Amino acid sequence: MSHLCKAALAAFLILPGAAALAQNDTSEVDPKYTWDLTELYPSVEAWEQARNDVMAKFEDIEALRGTLGDSADSLYQGLLLLSDTTREAARVSTYASLNADEDLRANDTQERDQLSQVMFSRLGEATAWVQPEILRIGEEVISAYINEDERLDRFAFGLEDSLRNAPHTLGDEAEETLAYFSQAFDSPSSIYSMVANSDIPWPTVTLSNGEEGVIDSQGYSRFRGSDNRDDRKMVFDAFWGKWLEYRNSVGAVLNSHIQTQTALAKARNYDSVLQRELFQDNLPEAIYRTLVTEVNAALPTLHRYFKLRAKMLGVEEMHYYDIYPSLVSLDKKFDIETSKEITLEAMAVLGDDWVDMQREAMNKRWMHVYPQRGKRSGAYMNPGAFDVHPYLLLNHNDDYEGLSTLAHEWGHAIHTLYSRQNQPFDTSFYSTFIAEIPSTSLELILQDYMVKNAESDNERLYYLGSALEGMRGTFFRQTMFAEFELSLYEAAERGEALSGQRISEMYGEILKRYHGHDQGVVIIDDLYTNEWMFIPHFYYNMYVYQYATSQTAGTALYARIAEEGEPAVENYKNLLKAGGSDYPYALLKNAGVDMATPGPYRAVAAKMNAIMDEMEDILRKQ
Repeated sequence: MSHLCKAALAAFLILPGAAALAQNDTSEVDPKYTWDLTELYPSVEAWEQARNDVMAKFEDIEALRGTLGDSADSLYQGLLLLSDTTREAARVSTYASLNADEDLRANDTQERDQLSQVMFSRLGEATAWVQPEILRIGEEVISAYINEDERLDRFAFGLEDSLRNAPHTLGDEAEETLAYFSQAFDSPSSIYSMVANSDIPWPTVTLSNGEEGVIDSQGYSRFRGSDNRDDRKMVFDAFWGKWLEYRNSVGAVLNSHIQTQTALAKARNYDSVLQRELFQDNLPEAIYRTLVTEVNAALPTLHRYFKLRAKMLGVEEMHYYDIYPSLVSLDKKFDIETSKEITLEAMAVLGDDWVDMQREAMNKRWMHVYPQRGKRSGAYMNPGAFDVHPYLLLNHNDDYEGLSTLAHEWGHAIHTLYSRQNQPFDTSFYSTFIAEIPSTSLELILQDYMVKNAESDNERLYYLGSALEGMRGTFFRQTMFAEFELSLYEAAERGEALSGQRISEMYGEILKRYHGHDQGVVIIDDLYTNEWMFIPHFYYNMYVYQYATSQTAGTALYARIAEEGEPAVENYKNLLKAGGSDYPYALLKNAGVDMATPGPYRAVAAKMNAIMDEMEDILRKQ
């Protein structure tokens, strides 16, 4: 599929691991806290008609084969049909995906989601000839047509990117053949999702207070932070013990995905999967390599945090199950309405236009707020319905993590709104490399706001500790995932076997190194080296490193806002307004941040050390 159609496939911007307090029945939830999908289509029948209308256009697209180079008008009309078809297909897919995520147990919604995937697969088949044809037309003619017809301006960047892909574009027949298999190539991810979210019979444990809890992904996320050390060890052992039973199967599924992607990269003349993934956004490999190098160099900072955590928790030997409990207790609840108001107050530093737009959007039915039985875990923002608005899935608990997640996902949503206000559909979908910047920077803004408005030293310690945990979870943990993922692909590219046991060994080596296991900083039990099985992002192809780079870039941009005020705010908004109108590395460099250099990463480690200095100063005074 050409660059001109790929944009709409950037389906979700996902935040891993939002916890869930309770799983409600749908009937128990106030409708105002669920999203209104009738804004997409008034009924399932209307959705089905829209899907059929999209698929009816495939013959029209096929009929254009061989005509794009006839004239500037022919090129424009052809690209317009492709754009309009992709635009409606993205809306169809958004409805089906959101509807399916409300209850993963419902067969009818799952089937509609599969039908939307079939539709996109057929769209890929119908458009597989486009990129080879653009390459045959050639840069000289394409440039002449763009200069001749200003209507082609909206497609200029996509055309440039298509031409850039010449070394990795195959002939018509080969492109069509690969397109036929696109849905099958996604099968490992689909199989994993069903196993992880609906097929594993999760254990039930009885906690020290007599409460029973089902230790599924939501129960694990909730109870792993228990103040009772025996409880959290029991939760860890129950959860990872159950995953261990599926290690061979899940290992086979992940290996299938890794081998498929390795083969596809080779088929398109890439030296590696890493090269392919970075090439998509024209990113220098130095970004990935510099991130991993600098984060490894900063491991003493991470280990300092773990030692501070052990001291504050009062444990002599810290174990992996001691990672998640809060360092101090916070006797505050953040229900969804309170969370909305706090978020809006914190975002005042970004100006009235930001706050007004976010307030208006938050008061509409764009969010599915609370956990319920069968609902997809975690949180995300879906930007696919260009003509409607973004939708947000949450699993909100009345706690600070829920408040922080709300801010994170609304960073994505406001980015989407700014982009579509300033860009046509064809350049409105921004790269993931840029996408996580506003979400992580909004978390930073919220953290600073909460620290400044804390009513006691203990409350300040809570938010500062949460900030440290955010940096651990994003800057260090996501880079650890990225290093592990790269090691998987490099092993496959060397022809090595990847069984479930071997994958756990590879993950365990990196996990222990990052946590200072051999130095006695954090002890990692062998059972917990199966943690890779819980991470869906490994099926997203080199996605996770962009959380770490985005937090790094977001930290740099927010530091400028704090120092410079309005000029830096405008610089920040201009980055968001640019959408996908240029390559992300260029957009970010224009905003003043070069992610291929060590400086931004070292600034994150420095900020983390500064936070620990502040915490230790508070603790000394107590």
